[in-house]
Amino acid sequence: MEKGSEFVVGSESMHLEEPWFTGMDTEETEMGQPNSEIQGFRLEKGEASNMVFSTEAPLVIKESPTSGSCSCSLKKIKSTVAPKGSEFCQKDKSGHDKKLSRQYRIELGQLFQGAVSSHDWELAESLILSADPQTLNDALCVTLDAIWFLSTQQELYGITDLIKKIIANGAYDFTRAALRTSFLASCVSACQSRTMTLADTVTVMAQRLHERLQECHGDEVLKAEAGAKVQKFTEWALKCIGSHSRCQGSNDRVNHCSAIEIQLQLTAFKTFLDLAGNQLTGKDFTEAFDAACFPLTLFSSSFDAGWASGISATVIQGLLDMLVEGGADNVNQCFLEASRFGSTELVRILLQIAQRNSLDVDVDLALGFASHYCKIGTMECLVEEGNAMAFLGPLMRAAERGCMQVVQWFVKRGCRDMELCLALTAATSSSQVGVAAYLLPHVPKHVLTALSIEILKAAGERSGGSLDGVAFLLHSDFLGDAAATYAVADSIAKSDDEAVAPELRAFVQEHWSEAAFLDGLKQGQQHYMKLMRILKRGESPICLRDLPAPLRVGIAYMPLYRECVEVGGRLLSQRLRGQLVEAVRMLGGGSLEEVSQAGELLATLEHHLPPFLVRAPSVG
Repeated sequence: MEKGSEFVVGSESMHLEEPWFTGMDTEETEMGQPNSEIQGFRLEKGEASNMVFSTEAPLVIKESPTSGSCSCSLKKIKSTVAPKGSEFCQKDKSGHDKKLSRQYRIELGQLFQGAVSSHDWELAESLILSADPQTLNDALCVTLDAIWFLSTQQELYGITDLIKKIIANGAYDFTRAALRTSFLASCVSACQSRTMTLADTVTVMAQRLHERLQECHGDEVLKAEAGAKVQKFTEWALKCIGSHSRCQGSNDRVNHCSAIEIQLQLTAFKTFLDLAGNQLTGKDFTEAFDAACFPLTLFSSSFDAGWASGISATVIQGLLDMLVEGGADNVNQCFLEASRFGSTELVRILLQIAQRNSLDVDVDLALGFASHYCKIGTMECLVEEGNAMAFLGPLMRAAERGCMQVVQWFVKRGCRDMELCLALTAATSSSQVGVAAYLLPHVPKHVLTALSIEILKAAGERSGGSLDGVAFLLHSDFLGDAAATYAVADSIAKSDDEAVAPELRAFVQEHWSEAAFLDGLKQGQQHYMKLMRILKRGESPICLRDLPAPLRVGIAYMPLYRECVEVGGRLLSQRLRGQLVEAVRMLGGGSLEEVSQAGELLATLEHHLPPFLVRAPSVG
């Protein structure tokens, strides 16, 4: 998980041709190359799907300056098709294989698109009689795309009959049709998530795609190329939706379907699957499932809470269910991917699909992905609806990274004492002092007391060179008893256990052991003797003896005072404590060797300092 995700572009060819642009507002459509690369967002092995989205690049579109409404003239279409149709038929009767020129295919495609959009089934059927196999494959895609905009039983009969005749006349590329229409159906459902214009939807999609690419690791050029392809194809889908929406009379907004309309649309798709039969393989269903899930990860940020349970999601739920029944075996991969990108509503849908089809999805691993990328809403869904219970791993990783928001979420959800203790150890070892400070009060004292030596040993072993976390625990008096905390540190300093990291042993020996305290006392005595020599033998033009006593104390002990204040915490290291105890004794404050709390020791020294040198508030 720490490696993130890897963006790759595969080299496998699927022999997919570019689709016609399905909108009514085009003047020219250029067909692309038949062989195109598969692009995918792939995570490291074991993380998620090998292919999240797989399809051909979109066609290049030249917009009509007069586009914007579905004002096609059936009379013009019908008058145009007669001479063209005779030319097509003559070519077929010549004895050669029926293969149309590029220009004829473009014109025929536009005519066919107009007929389908206007529900002129008779005209559409007459056009397919003049089509070559490649054009028939395109016609199958265009017709199948239109099923997601059906609204009446009559339209259902017309479009299913048309699909049957296209297949009967030689259309064979069921794979491309299934992938393309699955992608489009997902976009249609996503655009019904709230009342925003399609222009707004394009903006949301582009922003989300950019964010997703930023979250991926890999070659920047490949990411840019594949991202551009995905964005263009998604923009194609949104233009297609916009065209159909305008034909249905809406003003650049996506109509919300009724339950009856949704049933008609799903019936039409089921008819297509039945007609395709065994020509669609399990791999085809798997890739179509990927294609359907992918847009939902892009649009997830625009979904209203609970969208997955509303009528707008019914179509995509029905579509995904049929793809699973057909043989899609990547529900868990898509589920993990959705969790990783925080697509909460898709996660909710896939949980429901897995339950209805008795499929296993790894909710605990998904929780790990969601928490790693701080997807709090998805985490809540996985715990509350997916019954994810494995908190320890995600909590420890969040503590190691210093992700306070995730750590706080887990703690508030409720963690076992040992989970909290291990998370504290993880934060300490990676010197995440803020997280350690948050976790420390939540770990019961009896747990800390029982495991104190093991906590410090583990933190030292995995410290990576910094022992700031260990120092924080000791300064904080993590056992709540100064004598016990000092004793634990001294025990590690004297230990010959090979499990104790050499760096940790050296650190506590120098600063936190009994020997360090004695050395601090000795340093304090030496410091005092040097001061006395300066007072008696110093040749400075400033006579220190003539200064007020508080100023002399300030000159003598201000560096030590400042160091102690800056360290903070309840306890001082034994070395600093020894120096401070000796300083107080020399100033006539008595013997404070039994005093451990930093605040009490500093307060005694502050009594002898000039008030303007004392920091407020005092450490305590």
